Amino acid sequence: MKRKTFLKKTAGVLMLAAPAYMLLNCSKSDDSGSNNNNNQGSDPDCIQNGTNTNITANHGHSLTVSVADVNAGTEKTYNIEGSAGHSHEVTVTAANFNSLANNQQVVLSSTNDNGHTHNVTISCAT
Repeated sequence: MKRKTFLKKTAGVLMLAAPAYMLLNCSKSDDSGSNNNNNQGSDPDCIQNGTNTNITANHGHSLTVSVADVNAGTEKTYNIEGSAGHSHEVTVTAANFNSLANNQQVVLSSTNDNGHTHNVTISCAT
């Protein structure tokens, strides 16, 4: 193989590999982003045990949904910046709180900031 051809192919591979690596690295980050309030219960119950949260492609964001918030059932917007260095917001509607009070998980999308969003799953702790 000629040097010029080798260099072109190498550059092409690197141009594809760098974005792929970044994408995979982001998706391999700690997806849990969990704030687990794992009490000793056998069934998920938001009113008794609180909630767990999971933030996809997480890189430092944090969300805590309290039992008091679930009981209040009033729409609330949370800032999930955590240690990420940029912020997103997630709005939990009254209907979402009703689902949580009935021990059903909800999946929401964050606002777009820094060129991306996150899916946020709120579920009942066991």
